Amino acid sequence: MLIYLIGFGTGILSGLAIGGGTLLVPALVFFSGISQHIAQGISLTSFIPTAIVAVITHYRQGNINVKLSLYLIVGSLLGAFVGATFANIVDATFLRKIFGFFLIIMGLYEFFVKPHKK
Repeated sequence: MLIYLIGFGTGILSGLAIGGGTLLVPALVFFSGISQHIAQGISLTSFIPTAIVAVITHYRQGNINVKLSLYLIVGSLLGAFVGATFANIVDATFLRKIFGFFLIIMGLYEFFVKPHKK
């Protein structure tokens, strides 16, 4: 039952474009006892169907700049290859620390730096 709740929460975050992996990876590591490498792989795999649903929904609402998206996809594919290769060669403990540091930095940015629209 817990895994369904984790999936539901990550689906909501993915739909909000917040990033379901920010919840899924730590939840799998801490509550399911899965290694960091496996948790990140599962996160990426589960992201595909949730991303498709979110993209279709946002596209229907006119929230996607297709041309800009295509440019970003090219760089993202290269970055994903480099990142996945790096993730597979580093120790799980170090990878977990990198992931935690990233989450802290993003949280601080959202809280202190990001301009708030009214």
